[in-house]
Amino acid sequence: MKDPKRVLFVNSEIFPYLPESPRAVLGRFLPQGIQEKGKEIRSFMPRFGCINERRNQLHEVIRLSGMNIIVNDVDRPLVIKVSSIPSARMQVYFIDNEDYFHRKLVFNNADGSFIEDNDERAAFFARGVLETVKKLRWKPDIIHCQGWISHLLPVYLKKAYSDDPLFENTKLVLSLYDEFLNEKFSEDMQQKVTMNGIGTKETAILEEGNGMNLAKLAIQYADALVLGDEQLPQELLQAAKDSGLPTLGYFPVSQEETAYVDEYNQFYDQILNIDGE
Repeated sequence: MKDPKRVLFVNSEIFPYLPESPRAVLGRFLPQGIQEKGKEIRSFMPRFGCINERRNQLHEVIRLSGMNIIVNDVDRPLVIKVSSIPSARMQVYFIDNEDYFHRKLVFNNADGSFIEDNDERAAFFARGVLETVKKLRWKPDIIHCQGWISHLLPVYLKKAYSDDPLFENTKLVLSLYDEFLNEKFSEDMQQKVTMNGIGTKETAILEEGNGMNLAKLAIQYADALVLGDEQLPQELLQAAKDSGLPTLGYFPVSQEETAYVDEYNQFYDQILNIDGE
């Protein structure tokens, strides 16, 4: 019997840790559905300060914590926490850091403006996920990125971690949403997100750092795309079309309606060239 395929979900939102939204509901129920289809799964999200640790029974995983990640020339400790969803027989891993994720805000300040260091938070989150998966020694067949804060992971995976045997042959699936596309990051975003193996050549599109260009960068390093919203800006749709990548169309998502699970599962199998298994 073949070993089950492994899907790593990298989410910006998961219900019930954040309020119910299409992305949060998908982050909660798609991994459960894919697990019930016979695949192994792991799920990650940021540990935002608004998440009640006691109510959600988060606890630190000491053996996974303890390393530092350098972002914008500053060494910051990576803390890993975990919570269980008993009804789904699944765990959620949280990327945490006091500087980036302890504030009670998610992506916007109290006045509605985009948080100034969101670019650094995205870099820390993406690298934190990949480093934690390495510590888990869990080799993913597919990494599915959902939500803008995961959009640096594709370039890190394909460039900075390309020689790591754990990620050999890993396919990157990217969901596209109409979220924060018009937001501007700091002027030096391109420099902030660099690391060994990634320079200005790989991130040239971020010379103008905004949400649309970040999404386009993620598309450049993806293996397959998912249209996560029913309506997407024409510019983003054109970038998806121009990529020539396999693309799964939009499917409505709710707690009650789970037909989309079959579509996603078949899409994963198509990407992995699994026939009728």
